[in-house]
Amino acid sequence: MSDSQPAESKLADRFFDAAIGLLQRVRDEDSGAIAAAGGMIADTVEAEGRLFAFGAGHSSLAAQDVVYRAGGLALMNLLVVPGVVGVDVMPATLGSALERVDGLAGAVLDSSPATAGDLLVIISLSGRNALPVEMAMNARALGIKVIGVTSVAYATETRSRHVSGTYLKDHCDLVLDTKIPVGDAELTADGIAAPFAPASTVVTSAVLQAVMATAAGELAARGIEPPLLRSGNVDGGHEWNGRVMTQYSDRIFYRH
Repeated sequence: MSDSQPAESKLADRFFDAAIGLLQRVRDEDSGAIAAAGGMIADTVEAEGRLFAFGAGHSSLAAQDVVYRAGGLALMNLLVVPGVVGVDVMPATLGSALERVDGLAGAVLDSSPATAGDLLVIISLSGRNALPVEMAMNARALGIKVIGVTSVAYATETRSRHVSGTYLKDHCDLVLDTKIPVGDAELTADGIAAPFAPASTVVTSAVLQAVMATAAGELAARGIEPPLLRSGNVDGGHEWNGRVMTQYSDRIFYRH
């Protein structure tokens, strides 16, 4: 790198390097878990179960990224908890507060279409708050398979905020470790007081897309056409999606 390169560009390069490094770690260290997760999703599709994804705060971005997505599985549904999906509530801190409320997960699951035989992907970077912990606990009690996507480092470097003292990772059928360091900030620099440049969204979304790709391949290997959506911005895309949504209307809830 040229010494004449502006400091701002060097920071951009450092962030890309950090994100690429995390992606390589996940690819190399989590390949078995990613394959298993893809297999679990394929199993659920083959058994005519339903698929759901949940995340609170910025973790919801990765959940939204696999729902109603061109090139994605049409059967992925967003499990919505009002007030915690993103920064669309005022004050935005309300969403963070709701993540620590005991009992909310049970109320959400009881009023959702999720039932025994379905699969729920729960995304929580820290996995320490009451909402994702109880979501996993309650889902498994209902007979719903749970894949947790979290940074396992938080379980050794932070305290759980759930009364049980446990974390999301402790209540899953399968855990995908994003390797994100505690604090979710990849860079520090002179003159900047706080760590900055989070990479959790980049890495978590990539992990989930890798899982979905694996699931599609696994379904095809079983002789089952993966229920994939096409882009509505290519010719024939709307017609294709209409056929898929009609075929799987009993397992798609974002259309109603």
